[in-house]
Amino acid sequence: MHVIATAGHVDHGKSTLIRALTGIETDRWEEEQRRGLTIDLGFAWCTLPSGRGVSFVDVPGHERFIGNMLAGLGPVPIVLFVVAADEGWSAQSSDHRDAVKALGISHGIIVVTRADRAPDRVEAVIAEARRELADTGLAHAPACGVSGVTGEGIDALRSELDALVASVGPASPHQSVRLWIDRSFTIDGAGTVVTGTLGAGTVRPGDDLMLVSARHGGRESRTVSVRGVQSRGAREDAVEPVSRVALNLRQVPASEIHRGDVLLTPGAFHLTRVVDVRSVSGDSLVDVPRETTIHVGSAAVTARVRPLGADHARLTFDVPLPLVIGDRLVMRGTGERAVLGGVRVLDVDPPELRRRGAGSARETELEHMSERGDVRREIERRGATRETDLRKMGFEVAGTLEGCVSDGGWLVSAAFLNRSARALHERVAAAAKADPLRPGLSRKEAVEVLSLPALELLPMVVKKAALIERDGLIVNPAIEAGLGEAEASVATLEAKLKRDPFNAPELGDLAALGLSAKELAAAAKQGRLLRIGQPSDNLVLLPTAPALAMRELAALPQPFTTSQARRALGTTRRTVIPLLEHLDKKGWTRRIDAGHREIVR
Repeated sequence: MHVIATAGHVDHGKSTLIRALTGIETDRWEEEQRRGLTIDLGFAWCTLPSGRGVSFVDVPGHERFIGNMLAGLGPVPIVLFVVAADEGWSAQSSDHRDAVKALGISHGIIVVTRADRAPDRVEAVIAEARRELADTGLAHAPACGVSGVTGEGIDALRSELDALVASVGPASPHQSVRLWIDRSFTIDGAGTVVTGTLGAGTVRPGDDLMLVSARHGGRESRTVSVRGVQSRGAREDAVEPVSRVALNLRQVPASEIHRGDVLLTPGAFHLTRVVDVRSVSGDSLVDVPRETTIHVGSAAVTARVRPLGADHARLTFDVPLPLVIGDRLVMRGTGERAVLGGVRVLDVDPPELRRRGAGSARETELEHMSERGDVRREIERRGATRETDLRKMGFEVAGTLEGCVSDGGWLVSAAFLNRSARALHERVAAAAKADPLRPGLSRKEAVEVLSLPALELLPMVVKKAALIERDGLIVNPAIEAGLGEAEASVATLEAKLKRDPFNAPELGDLAALGLSAKELAAAAKQGRLLRIGQPSDNLVLLPTAPALAMRELAALPQPFTTSQARRALGTTRRTVIPLLEHLDKKGWTRRIDAGHREIVR
């Protein structure tokens, strides 16, 4: 299946040509048929001699309906550029040429219509059209003269169409769906139906798609379900690109869907309000109005323009759009009918321009950016990014990337990883020097210090920096933990407890030694002291105390009371109760009732 759009001046016979090719009247409105003037988009289809199916989008030619023309032409890859033999190149021929150029359409046929009225002018008009189309993708397109009234040349045109669509490479049925909607209506017994040109991906009944509004003030994105699929008037089990499709949607009224809204594979696109672009039409972006209408797909949205030199600019949209690297956009002045030019999207998530000189620096960056996107350069700019996010923005990610490290779905610049590892190593060393009792950084502190985009990247940086995580801190294993100024006091306490292992120091004793909860906790983490009871009690013994206590308790008649344990250990009730509870938790003793315990054999 292929989709072909018409283009050309008003009243040059575009609709008549499509009717001659397909037998279908594309002017659907009563006013269009009464006036003989195409106002909105029309649709038709036929089968070519080879058996290939093609669909047509017939666009209006009048200058007042350029917006409608762009909505039909935007998503379509092939064009029939129509010029009447008896009138030749005309005003809207140039407007449509500019649109074709801006969109980068490179497949098409020049069709000189009404050949029966001026048969001797056909070759001259073809030559004139080639001159006018010289700097577009249709400069070397095949050409033929036809008459939609007499049928002259129609068979030859069908043959040219057959050859053309055979030469156009197929679109991928495996890509994500991005369907720009050009009509929305209700059918009795079916409900809401939308139509559009499917440029990539596959749509099936039962699919869930994301509906995104391209209108300022429109509803937020929502998920909709595809009830049924049609193409060329027939119900289908699946439709692949490039095709005209009609989708019957569940649980959404047609009144809430408008031309320019878009259906997407959920989670497959980056919605953006700001893009950096490059001119592709040769026009200076410095001269573009600061507020323009941007056409993409079937949508028309308002954007603010910030030039970044003659060839580049930043566009800020009123609404978020699902754009990808390489998308073509058409620019029109607000309230104007003429096409101002075309641009190609270079960056859908550009950096903010806040500092003085940031615009000039960004212009230099854009001058060196590929229109297809340089995934390695993008990773280097961001330092680290998820592979799925790159794909959403339109980057192709395949194989191993030189200078990048892959880990858990993240792609990390090797230079960024090395810088982060050095910075983390230095901050851990500084932390250990500043506070020997806490010789490292917490995970949260490390992420903030490094400005990492996600906590899950931290293990990679820790490993690269030859650090480890211990007791909730990132530390340098080469630096032995110390107690700084508290070392002498802890050593004094250790000596005292070795002489009297169950005589836990009182709070006054600890204060006299200059030991607070912080120093005691640090000594406990290093295995120098054992904290028992509640942390606020600051009750400490040596780590060997539990084993020594068990030797004494085992000599008592079983079961034993708390008082018997206190006398056997030669300590106070303040110490013996927390110590016994500690032994209970270790499973070495068992509490029988409120007053008795026994050794667990």
